[in-house]
Amino acid sequence: MKEKYDFKQIEDKWQRIWEEKKAFKAGEDPLTKKYYLLEMFPYPSGEMHMGHLRNYAIGDLLARFYMMLGYNVLHPMGWDAFGLPAENAAVKHNVHPAKWTQDNIKYMKNQFKKMGMSYDWDREIATCHHGYYKWNQWIFLKMLEKGLAYTKRSFVNWCESCQTVLANEQVSVDRRCWRCETEVIQKEMDGWFFKITAYADELLKDCNKLKDKWPERVLTMQENWIGKSYGAEVDFPLVPIDGENDPDLSVIKVFTTRQDTLYGATFISLAPEHPLVSELSSGTGQEKAVREFIIEVSKEDKITRTAEGGEKKGVFTGRYAINPLNNEKIPVWIANFVLMDYGTGAIMSVPAHDQRDLDFARKYNIPVRVVIHPYEGALDQETMTGAYEDEGYLINSGPFNGLNSKESLDKIGDYLKEKGIGKKTVNYRLRDWGISRQRYWGTPIPVIHCERCGVLPVPYSELPVLLQTDTEFPEDGRSPLKYSDAFINTECPECNGRAKRETDTMDTFVCSSWYFDRYTSPRFDESPMDKDAVNYWMPVDQYIGGIEHAILHLLYARFFTKFLRDTGMLEVDEPFERLLTQGMVVKEGAKMSKSKGNVV
Repeated sequence: MKEKYDFKQIEDKWQRIWEEKKAFKAGEDPLTKKYYLLEMFPYPSGEMHMGHLRNYAIGDLLARFYMMLGYNVLHPMGWDAFGLPAENAAVKHNVHPAKWTQDNIKYMKNQFKKMGMSYDWDREIATCHHGYYKWNQWIFLKMLEKGLAYTKRSFVNWCESCQTVLANEQVSVDRRCWRCETEVIQKEMDGWFFKITAYADELLKDCNKLKDKWPERVLTMQENWIGKSYGAEVDFPLVPIDGENDPDLSVIKVFTTRQDTLYGATFISLAPEHPLVSELSSGTGQEKAVREFIIEVSKEDKITRTAEGGEKKGVFTGRYAINPLNNEKIPVWIANFVLMDYGTGAIMSVPAHDQRDLDFARKYNIPVRVVIHPYEGALDQETMTGAYEDEGYLINSGPFNGLNSKESLDKIGDYLKEKGIGKKTVNYRLRDWGISRQRYWGTPIPVIHCERCGVLPVPYSELPVLLQTDTEFPEDGRSPLKYSDAFINTECPECNGRAKRETDTMDTFVCSSWYFDRYTSPRFDESPMDKDAVNYWMPVDQYIGGIEHAILHLLYARFFTKFLRDTGMLEVDEPFERLLTQGMVVKEGAKMSKSKGNVV
């Protein structure tokens, strides 16, 4: 027996034997209990660090443990290979992102193998391979068929450094890009969205299925992000100005959870990002003031805008609306504390019973009207500096006078519906997922723009729409697809005339929203997954990854699973039975990350 343990000789020997014997190869076996063990797959950045090792060592330990217990264990590995880091590195080093990514994959795969990880490498996938992203496009077309993928013009989160749009979930609480930490601004542009809100109620309800299996903190973050609230939607008719005949400018829809205070609304407040803002001020003399205010607020983060003690700022649109309950004409303002992320992006402002509204009203000399009287004491609407937000009885509220404020909520909701001026409704904080990215290194969105036929899906038979790999990158970092005639110019599938391809690519979180399904049949070429295989292996029994993905990847993966279930592709409701957030390896006070330059 040698006195010194020769780790290199012994590890090389056994790793060679494992590879020769396919020791970790998995296959469906209905007679053996399965165990699907998965760690979040890595972005191929070139070199693994101690943060990676922590995550993957835990998974390797568990996989080997369940193998020893006699389970049929699936433990795959692949690469989250699209995205901005590779593209930015390519621009910087004058190397194509395809080559950059492929070289990094080879290097990191070799590192994984030296660690002796128990992966079934026969199931390896890379999301930048057309054999994978073809199915991203297939899923997109299915969503388009079901009305769950759509395009619209809207204000979006824009990162000037990354030259791309960000989803709400990719913007930090202080309005910075999740990737490069550049300040994010609001920019109006066209883009594609997935209607994740169609599943909001189920996503929220099914958090209960994950209790005691997922970290409580992750579930709380998802529940808060979905943000269900009960209230009413109320139509406030706009007072027309001379010559106006625009149906879009006939009414402002307001969401409120306090319909008991409707009679106390003395003005309406719109979010600066509200789609009606520019049109509302047109012809009023307030156009310049409104435009300047929107630019000013676009530079503020949401926390500052909505902070309890923060400065309340606004601008009058020059327009008025009618309170449908008392027929009073009230001004329409734009206010920095109103967000498009909530309700309709328009609120009825009741200064006597909401402190933000009161601060705003006092600043801009807007009337205050008390409509809820406390059971003890009295309120002076002329001098009050603190809004009364507690329970009481209604006054100055027409037929509802004397009712308890809480009890009146349903009665006023029913009244709104009866009169055709509103309805009781449920609101979610969750917004549809903006998937358009104005960068190159991602899945091409499979639609065609024809001047005669409009926006059309690429036929399934023509998938995949291939990402060109012979492109040159503009120095400003803009997507080369926008300047490539070979990519853009195509034929309309309807009229066979000249048409143009969509040049936006998909958010890379699309790739990671279903990759765990693809591992079950990674070479299947008839659909994204083989139904028998996916229904044998799914759900993942144990998932391991960082808590930073609580309301990004984990929420999107749950959404995709429910959609794919509804298409008949799989049977499970939830993708991950158990979740372990392994914690962070920290160096120099920050999470270890190549982007932060603090890796070991």
